Amino acid sequence: MPIRKYIKVEPAKLTTLNLAYAKALRMLDIVDRIDPLAENIAKEVVDAVTSGVTDPEEIAKIAVRHFRLTLS
Repeated sequence: MPIRKYIKVEPAKLTTLNLAYAKALRMLDIVDRIDPLAENIAKEVVDAVTSGVTDPEEIAKIAVRHFRLTLS
C-alpha cells in the first residue's frame, strides 16, 4: 500500500489513512493500487492528514478534490 511510503504514523492513525485512501480510490474508480494515479491519491491523502484533517471521509473528499484539480 502506497500510504506507508509517504508517512510514518502510529497504527491507529494508519487505519484512518487506509480507510481514507480506499474511499478516495473508490470515489475515482481506481482499482489498481500500483497505478501511478493511486500513488498520487496516496500523496493527496497524506497531505490532507498532515494539514490536520482526521475524519477519513473528509480526508478522502479533500484528496479527490485536489487530485481532480491537478488534472484540470
